[in-house]
Parts: sequence; structure tokens; C-alpha cells
Amino acid sequence: MEKEAKKEAFRKYLDSSGVLDALTKVLVALYEQSDKPSSAVEFVQQKLGGPSLSEYEKLQAEMSDLQIRYNELLALHQETCNQLEELKNTHTVVSSKEKIEGELPTDNL
Repeated sequence: MEKEAKKEAFRKYLDSSGVLDALTKVLVALYEQSDKPSSAVEFVQQKLGGPSLSEYEKLQAEMSDLQIRYNELLALHQETCNQLEELKNTHTVVSSKEKIEGELPTDNL
């Protein structure tokens, strides 16, 4: 009985959110096509506003390229941060050394 209640609650959710109407319209449009498309799934995806399979593959390739570029830039950023930290440390050491040398008494012969 609980299983049936869950199914009914889910059906009501789909109905109230407009999913059933959207799917019904798409399936009716597919049914009314005189020349049936070779891929019913792509037809449904297009009608619901999703990318076609070729568009999806293109977006996947673009995302992969962008991930590679991101990783390259992240590594470059980290390297630059390390170089900056080294410069700061070098500057601190030199400044400390100059300060210490300035405080030492000088011998007048």
C-alpha cells in the first residue's frame, strides 16, 4: 500500500510541476510527424529544449578543453605564487641582514 501512495504522490508532483503536460505535448508532436525522425530520443530532447547528441558531444569536448586550460592556468598561478613567496623571503633576508649590519659598531683604526 505504501508503494502505491508513493507512486500517486510522485504522479501528482509530475502533474503539478507541468512535466506530464510537456511530455504529452512532445509525444503528440512525435505521433503527428508524417516522417518519423530516425531518433525519437533526439526529437524529444530537441522539443524539450535540450541539446542534440552532436551538440552535447561538442559541449563535452569544449568542457574537456576548458578543464585542461583551467588546470594549466591553476598550475601557472601556483608557480607564480611560489615565485612571489621566494622573492618576499629573499627580500626579508636581505632587509634583516642590512639592518643587523647597520647596528654593528664599526672599528675606527
